[in-house]
Parts: sequence; structure tokens; C-alpha cells
Amino acid sequence: MERPKRKKGWLKWGLAAFALLFLITMIYHQVKPLPEGVSRASDPVAISDDQIDFLSDLTYQGEDTEINEQEIFQDVERSIREAREYIVMDFFLFNPYSNEDRQYPDITSRLSSALLEQMEAYPDLDVVLITDEINTTYNGHASDHLDVLKEAGAEIVYTNLDALRDPNILYSTLYRIGFQWFGDSQNGWLPNPMAKSAPEITIRSYLRLLNVKANHRKVMVTENEGFVLSANPHDASGYHSNVGVRLNGPILADILEGEEAIATFSKGDAKRFPNEEKLESLREEPSSGPMQIRYVTESKIQEAVVGAMEEAKPGETIWIGMFYLADRNIIQAIHETAERGVFVKLILDPNTNAFGRDKSGLPNLPVAAELNTVNPEQIEIRWYEVGKEQYHPKMLYVEGDRRVVVMGSGNYTTRNMNDYNLEADVEVVTTTETEFIREVDGYFKRLWNNEQRTYTLAYDEIQTDLPIGKYLIYWLQKLTWTMTY
Repeated sequence: MERPKRKKGWLKWGLAAFALLFLITMIYHQVKPLPEGVSRASDPVAISDDQIDFLSDLTYQGEDTEINEQEIFQDVERSIREAREYIVMDFFLFNPYSNEDRQYPDITSRLSSALLEQMEAYPDLDVVLITDEINTTYNGHASDHLDVLKEAGAEIVYTNLDALRDPNILYSTLYRIGFQWFGDSQNGWLPNPMAKSAPEITIRSYLRLLNVKANHRKVMVTENEGFVLSANPHDASGYHSNVGVRLNGPILADILEGEEAIATFSKGDAKRFPNEEKLESLREEPSSGPMQIRYVTESKIQEAVVGAMEEAKPGETIWIGMFYLADRNIIQAIHETAERGVFVKLILDPNTNAFGRDKSGLPNLPVAAELNTVNPEQIEIRWYEVGKEQYHPKMLYVEGDRRVVVMGSGNYTTRNMNDYNLEADVEVVTTTETEFIREVDGYFKRLWNNEQRTYTLAYDEIQTDLPIGKYLIYWLQKLTWTMTY
């Protein structure tokens, strides 16, 4: 009888030790210090209309065919071809893979070719490309186009995602304790979940993928100008509707510092970045325009968005164009802003399609249902009429005495706003109706009013009653942190 009791005792102690290890690991990777330079807001600097341009891509249905208005990556490619000293890029998705369901723009090869040609023509050109593990499906295969760039002399930096906090708290804790020790392998035999044309991967890549964390930024800086975008240079994303800004002036130094911070904690070569003398030269560039701009990343984006809502006055209008809306702090700010008499107008993607695959409509359908019933007199929702593409902007615009624009890579979700993913936005504030503000204002009103074409649909054209099952799934995913938004 002694032996069974002793075994039960050891089992209890073993389970208790595992539970303690699990709890300590889970809590630590929720609250651990962020890498230096992450989650930052730069000091505001003046900027003029000749130092900032609004960019947009739009896909919509014409009379007989789909129409694609595209300028973002044409401008990025032009900027690459004009660079002589340095190019610093940070893009989440940078690959040609697709489900081969249609012919996509060859963005990846165009930009890769432009980089290769510039490096050959200008041997002293420093090229740094920071990206996410998603382009190797989490270390499951090689990335041929990035390997070619590396062989040509570019510094390719895969972001160290392990240094970031864990959004998928239960699974990631188990992964850190056990699964991560299996390592990585590129001898794939399983279908790639990202795209049919992507290489096969192993179960180890699936295990890493389920951590659901990312460097989600979309920025580029050269010695001439910079870009902060919602768009990825990814072929299968080529028809998505997106927005961005082209920038000049001292703000570029802040963007470069933020990117060097990522390269540093990801073991990239920081010497490939512009030195302090060049950064100081950027900071000293003349800038005396009527607008103030800040570079905001990670949770500082949420602070900028909520702050802009809190300062809006009764009778003013807040416009939001968004791919994913699920962050409770921002949703609560929308409620409170509407209660004060501010009008809130949202253009949302219905989340029913991802690269040709049907989706459930989460999170936007249940969130929109909530907002539509709370205060329909002040909160109005329209859906972007998508085909196989997505309405992919992440932008807020306050139309009032104090004009505010916040735009960039950050979806309004827990992962994007609460220091889990890496994100990058700019905040522009002015009391003057500048050309930049007129462009943003015109963008929203063109889509909202369906000027000349049909871009958006009324709320009840996509959704009337939300099935209770879908709403329960949404909240279950939120409560268990197992969602991708």
C-alpha cells in the first residue's frame, strides 16, 4: 500500500510544480519589459503640405468590370529607384505567394528587382529590410526572393518575435515550456495555411504559427522621403484598398530610430542604419508648417486614437475606416464620444473574405451589431463593398475645429493596440484646413456618399440580425484569447 500512495504523492507534487511553472511563465510573458524602443511616441514636430501627401489604393466595381486605383507601391518603387544612400524597409508581408485564384499584381518581384538594380548601380547603398517570420511561414521554408536580396548585400532582419509579449496566453505558455524545444525544420510535408503556392511546411511551423504574434509594421525610409502605410508589398494583397502617407522632414529621424530598435533586439546589423550625424541632419531640416506630426507605435496608437475621440466636441464628426475593429478601449471610447453628441461614421470591411477564402465576419459583424444598437442616432455604419479583396485601411479622422488624422498599420484590436504586435502609425493635428486634410476629408466623403461609383453599402444591406452563435463565438474567442484579432 505504501508504493501507490508514494506515486500519488509524486504525481501531486509534479502537477503542482507544472502548474506553478505554467503560471509564472504566463504572467511573466504578459508583463515583461518590452524591448527598448518599442511602444513609443515621438515629440510633435511641425510639418507643411509640401512634406506630407495622402496616398490611397481603391478597388471597386465599375459598370462592367472591377476598377483598381493604385498608387502606393508605384510610389514606393519610384522612391527605391531614386535612393542613393540608404533604404530602410519594414514590411509584415513581403512575398509572392497566393491561392492562385486570380492574376495578382507582381509587387514583390517589382520591388525586389528595383532593390537589386539600385544595389548594383550604387554599391555604397545600404539596404535594410526588416520583416516578419510569416514570410518563411514561421521558419518552415526558405524565402527565395529575400535570400537573393541578402546575397546581393541587403541586410535582411527577421524580427525576434520571442522578445515580444504573448497575446495567445494559454497556448503560448505551453509553447514556451514545451513545444519551442522541438526547434525548426524546412523539410515540409504539410500544406501551407498561408497560400496554395507557398512551400509545404512541418508541424513545427504550425506550432509556432499558433502564437499569433507579428511585426505588423509597413514603413520605408530613404534619404529622400519616408512612407507609413496600411499596405503590404504582397502579391495576394495587391488589390486591397489601402491608405498611407509619404513624408519628408524631421519625422523621418524618429521612424529610423524606431526601426533601428527592432533590428537591434532582432540581432540585425545596426551599423547599416544612418549614423547619428545623418539623423541629426534630418532633425535640423526646416519645418514650420501649420500641422503637427508624431510617430506613434504599438499602444501609443491606441492612446492617440482615444485621445482624439475624447477631445472631439459635440456636433463634430469622427470618421473611421477600418479593417478590424475589436479593441474594447476604442469601442468604449466610441460609445462615450457618441453620448457627448459627437457623430461617429464608420466604414468597415465585413470580414467575409480573406485572399479568396470565405470568413465568418469576425470581429466586425458582432462589433458593428453592438454599435448599431447602442446609439444609432450618433453612430452610423457603412460596409465597404468588397469582392475578393479587402478594405484594409486603419485610419481615424476628426472633422472639427481641431482636425486629427491617425493612420498606419494598426488595426483596432487587442493584439495591435496593447503592445503585442509591432505597429506603426502617424498622428497629424492641425486647426487649419490644409491640402492634406482636404485629401483625407475628400477620401471619406467620396466613399460615404458613393460619389460617381458605389463604394459602400448601408449597414442593413450586409447585416440585419446577427446569429447568436456567431456572437457567442466572438466573445468566447475574446475571453480565451484564441482569436487572430
